[in-house]
Amino acid sequence: MGKRRNGKYAATVGGVVLSIPRQVGKTFLVGMIAIALCVLYPGMTILWTAHRTRTATKTFHSLQGMVKRKKIWPHVSAIRTANGEQEIAFRNGSVIMFGAREQGFGRGFDEVDVEVFDEAQILSEKALEDMVAATNQSRHEAGALLFFMGTPPRPSDTGEEFANRRMKALSGKAPNMAYVEFSADPDADCDDRAQWAKANPSFPSRTPVESMERMRENLTDDASFKREALGIWDSLDSLAVIDRVTWDLRGDPHSRPVDSFALAVGVSPDRSSAAVGFAGQRKDGLWHVELDEHRKGVGWVAGYVAERCARNKFRAVVVNGSSPAATVVDDLLKLKVKVTVMTAPDVAQSFGMFYDGVMGVLEEDTDVFIGSTVRHIEQPQLTAALAVAGKRDLSGASAWSQKNSSSDISPLEACTFALWGAKSSKVKRPSTRVATKAKAVMFR
Repeated sequence: MGKRRNGKYAATVGGVVLSIPRQVGKTFLVGMIAIALCVLYPGMTILWTAHRTRTATKTFHSLQGMVKRKKIWPHVSAIRTANGEQEIAFRNGSVIMFGAREQGFGRGFDEVDVEVFDEAQILSEKALEDMVAATNQSRHEAGALLFFMGTPPRPSDTGEEFANRRMKALSGKAPNMAYVEFSADPDADCDDRAQWAKANPSFPSRTPVESMERMRENLTDDASFKREALGIWDSLDSLAVIDRVTWDLRGDPHSRPVDSFALAVGVSPDRSSAAVGFAGQRKDGLWHVELDEHRKGVGWVAGYVAERCARNKFRAVVVNGSSPAATVVDDLLKLKVKVTVMTAPDVAQSFGMFYDGVMGVLEEDTDVFIGSTVRHIEQPQLTAALAVAGKRDLSGASAWSQKNSSSDISPLEACTFALWGAKSSKVKRPSTRVATKAKAVMFR
């Protein structure tokens, strides 16, 4: 709840993120904050959302008990319990509304002052798109607040949004975020009660020994117990090929290339979406990668790339010949765009270029990577693709692969191939029939 000198909440931009084990009291803490805000500020609107209806309803019942306390109840005007309209209304016009994201709750609201995303470990990007904009017209004098609270996500959870916020906090690049994490040591012994106390400040008073023992008995998988009871996140290495901290450190929102421009195409396996990546070299000699375009379907790609080539000087247009994007090659050739078709060794080489460029080179006799050469402009689509990308063996080397069928890593593949196109000596210079009619200008 801290404020800056201008009177705005210090976390009004980045939000309040809580990674906390179960049975610690986060609902009570954030619930009382929400109630206090409603009592103090007339007309306050708060949306409390969980992924599942059952969780939202349970929280609603918990907050009902809180507002019925002796000093709070006189401020309450009504409690509505109908499904889909669960809310606590206050006499001064403030209201707390409850709903489930899986039911579409949160869409269509405006002038919302606070949003609480419970079960944030399964918070999807789509849900954020539906809800965050509702706070744009907040009338609260200190600005709007977003609360993200949950436990460390399981590998099967859609936990990228929650994980991204944690990684940003750990990177030191989150000056507008309040981040709180309760957790035991990463290598904690699951039966060490000192670690139980470290992860859960309510143990053993409000959370008795038997409660922790019950979780230990029934969560037979150590990894599950560590996430749910001890708040321990999976290691960075298990979450991504390139960890989020390193990736964020390579971010430069002012990065701008001046030479060796290249475009590349990536297409998702089910052809539901496609991406065009862009790369080039900066004045300081470092390499710039950027997602140029990402849309549904594939039919738009050839025309888009041809138009880019007509207006800009590129040294290469690159397509992986053994990927779903290969079908775009003929369409580009019909539009008089010369294409460099990558072979399997080229794809493996592009992965090495991208990985080494981001991570740097491992210094001899140390565990430290030095000399990274790749920079990006902190695009969320590219970051999200990196979070769900794995790697596979290809011709004795490595290449990007999808961790699961729902992943779309086409933005990452497109940028990786574009970097190869910007640096490789094997590429063909693209051109189009209309290129002579347009003035060649520097990209962007």
